[in-house]
Amino acid sequence: MQFSKFSRMFAVCTMAVSAAFVLNACKEDEEVFPAPSVSAGAEASGVPGAKVNVTASISAPAGLKTLTVLKNGAPFDTKNYTASETSDSYSKEYTIENLAAGTSVNFTVIATDTKNQASTAATFTVKVTAVPPKEVVTVKGMLQGNITWTKDKIYKLSGFVRVGGDTTSATAAGVATGTLTIEAGTVIIGERSSKGTLIIQRGSKIIANGTATEPIVFTSERAVGEREAGDWGGLVICGKAQNNLPGGSAQLEGSYKGWHGGSDDADNSGSLKYVRVEYAGVPINPNQEINSFTFGSVGSGTSLEYLQASYGGDDAFEWFGGVVNAKYLVSYRTLDDDFDMDNGFRGFIQFAVGLRGATAADQSGSNGFEVDNDGQGTPAEPFTSPTLANVSLIGAKQSQETFISTLFQNGMHLRRNNKIKVYNTFVTGFPNGVYIDGSTTAANANSGQLVLNNVVLAGVTGWGSNGFGQGASTLPQGFSVRDINTATPAADLMIGTAKPSAWFAAQPGNKAVASWTTTGISSTVFGTGRPTFTLTTGAADALSAGTTAVTLPSFFTATNYVGAFNTTDWTATWAEFNPSSVVYIK
Repeated sequence: MQFSKFSRMFAVCTMAVSAAFVLNACKEDEEVFPAPSVSAGAEASGVPGAKVNVTASISAPAGLKTLTVLKNGAPFDTKNYTASETSDSYSKEYTIENLAAGTSVNFTVIATDTKNQASTAATFTVKVTAVPPKEVVTVKGMLQGNITWTKDKIYKLSGFVRVGGDTTSATAAGVATGTLTIEAGTVIIGERSSKGTLIIQRGSKIIANGTATEPIVFTSERAVGEREAGDWGGLVICGKAQNNLPGGSAQLEGSYKGWHGGSDDADNSGSLKYVRVEYAGVPINPNQEINSFTFGSVGSGTSLEYLQASYGGDDAFEWFGGVVNAKYLVSYRTLDDDFDMDNGFRGFIQFAVGLRGATAADQSGSNGFEVDNDGQGTPAEPFTSPTLANVSLIGAKQSQETFISTLFQNGMHLRRNNKIKVYNTFVTGFPNGVYIDGSTTAANANSGQLVLNNVVLAGVTGWGSNGFGQGASTLPQGFSVRDINTATPAADLMIGTAKPSAWFAAQPGNKAVASWTTTGISSTVFGTGRPTFTLTTGAADALSAGTTAVTLPSFFTATNYVGAFNTTDWTATWAEFNPSSVVYIK
């Protein structure tokens, strides 16, 4: 009986252990799940700049935990899930980069589940295809009515292309007009053989509003490595505002029927914003080149902002009369003057920079500013009396050892009876900083009608007296402010009873320092490629150190620094400082 009882107890225990083992084995079997699986979407393709969706289908019976996506082995995207999600249709937008045609971009997709099991990697491939060449549309003759140019095409200017029909000396009234609208990102090329030029005739308009990321570009038709100043004409705008030319209506230099002038100072010739003009300045006649940007009697209704003139064969910007205002201008390595103002120009300009090349200077003598009332210095009205603020005129002379053309002259050549007003402006690297030329111009300075306030002139270490040196071989020693004229023999200049240098020093906020190296500007402004424009604020003579208070018209942004820049580079993204390497025709 005892044995039997023991046997029964042993049997019960054995059964219990067996049942527990079976239950545990069943439980463990229920927790075994297959690993996640990933299936990549079909291969995609597109040109640089196109958008495609990277896609994949994911399954994870144990519940999804994470999804990892790599682009050519580098992290691209991750995604986390809740344990309840067992499947997903993944999609993520990708913008194809500027890669060569035929390049493959591989996206590796891996999923993990709640059991930390990983899927086999799946690959989604994007193939880069060639960008189809843009159609080149040749434009000739006269354009009337409403015309639109779009960025999907390239427009070639053949000969003198005119918007509107005012090609006589008559007034614009009753003459057929046009409005040319140019889409952001559009490229326009000038035909070299025909001296391609775009002229907005008096009474017509151009609406060329690019963006910081898609500027509008006027440039040479020639290939990379072949472009040079004077490859085509330039951009010319003619308006109906006043000038001081005889009769008030005249042709622009070169007699190419660019008639301008009238009595409407509020005239509206349209809008230019984020526009570059490169390699312009072809000679129409001997010694009569078109400027990169030419403004003939343009009225105040016109808008000019964020404009760059590069490698022009004449002036970068020239105003013949008119009252148009402008902000954010770049003159880069032009041949003649950076900013030329005459024939009664009375507009406002703020934030402008001129940068020179060491050997690129014109036989007429190259200056930062060249300002005249008219060609003879008469008292014709309206006087050339623009107001400028926050300009940086950077000559070519970086150091004593830098060779520059002997044709460079002055940061500011103020002559022939003009009445310019200049504020918060910086000049360096020219043989002379300021030249107030002629008795009538001196008289305007003496009477307070020509104004220089908060102007800083900086020399070059070891280059002549106070850092200013030789100009042309016939010129005497350079000056921060020229005190003798260019006659032979030279004669003293006077503003009232003071030498010009003494007059300059007595004006509010003006100063001359021995070297630009103490002003906080970067040495890169003298070189090629994109400069660093922002200032080093801790420099001994920092241009950011503040200015004497002046009251300017409401157009001007209030600033407390000298020059075109302080802590912000307004040329970023839209300006180009190496246009010779840009492929425009694709």
